[in-house]
Amino acid sequence: MRSLLLLASAVATLAIAAPAASQSGLGSSALARHDTKAPIDIDAARIEVRDEDRQAIFSGNVTVRQARMTLQASQLRVFYERAAGDNLAILRIDAEGGVTMVSPSERVRGSYGVYDVEDRQLTIIGNVVLTRGGSVLRGQRLAIDLENGRSTLDGAGTGGDAGSGSRVTGRFVVPERRANP
Repeated sequence: MRSLLLLASAVATLAIAAPAASQSGLGSSALARHDTKAPIDIDAARIEVRDEDRQAIFSGNVTVRQARMTLQASQLRVFYERAAGDNLAILRIDAEGGVTMVSPSERVRGSYGVYDVEDRQLTIIGNVVLTRGGSVLRGQRLAIDLENGRSTLDGAGTGGDAGSGSRVTGRFVVPERRANP
């Protein structure tokens, strides 16, 4: 009975820590309905443009900002195509080396990240640590749907079973309850 109460308490904490939590996954991110058409600002120590391959490689403490999302990494590879006029349309951003993503509701760290601008998906892979409030989850692959904010964390890097040790772990902060007068 005590185990059931602890489990119910942890589930209630997740619902409080992640407003509008979905029925499965980790709940809703503040990145729900993220504006993937907002300008993307990139700051780095160096850029190498491979126009023939339609790629730009940024290196040296790279920071990417778009609307309410900030992504940081050691290196970034941007895949683009020519758009109307002389504009470029960013299709995908691959980040590697100390990848950190920050939004108003969470902070994520991992080894590698893929931001698919067209499909509105953000994926962080490799020793992922997701922090929301005081709660912390760990796994190997985090996927955030930027359309609806749904987050899913897997123990295995590909979402499948990679054997023992590929599990999601978490510590959930249970809020203090006010005493009823």
